[in-house]
Amino acid sequence: MERFCEKQRGYTLCLSYSAERISSEVERLASAISTDYEGKALLLIVVLKGAIFFAADLARLIRCPIVMDFVKISSYEGTKSTGTITITKDCEIAVAGRHVLVVEDIVDTGLTLSFLLARLHAEGPLSLKVCTLIDKKGHRKVDVIPDYAGIVCEDGFLVGYGLDLDEQYRQLPAIYEVQ
Repeated sequence: MERFCEKQRGYTLCLSYSAERISSEVERLASAISTDYEGKALLLIVVLKGAIFFAADLARLIRCPIVMDFVKISSYEGTKSTGTITITKDCEIAVAGRHVLVVEDIVDTGLTLSFLLARLHAEGPLSLKVCTLIDKKGHRKVDVIPDYAGIVCEDGFLVGYGLDLDEQYRQLPAIYEVQ
């Protein structure tokens, strides 16, 4: 089966996951989270900037009380991980004594997520879990396993639906692999 590809801003983008597939995964994840946290309040910690599209759609479908906070962590330049993790915006809501769900757009090497989870765990949440739209296992350097994973893939640099390449392509409604 031939993949749909198009040229944009000097890159070839090939469709990997349609808007319909993404929507279906978001609905499935929200249903599982709603069931698991029934009767509990949940603090969503959204990893900026990439997870904002996913988190907004997910939050609208979760059927338990939620509060949202945001953290901005950087470890990429272009298509490569730098290996250096920098927090440029920290959480404002205390996680101690709360059920916390970290919402990520993609888990790749696992380094950033492992770093964030260690920081949050030290603050004493009642529970701490991870929900990611994309679980990309091909480059995993740290043994991090998301509790809720949408699409599982092995490799490829992905853009769209919040995922970016140097701040470009976030607005695309589907997810594309950069060729």
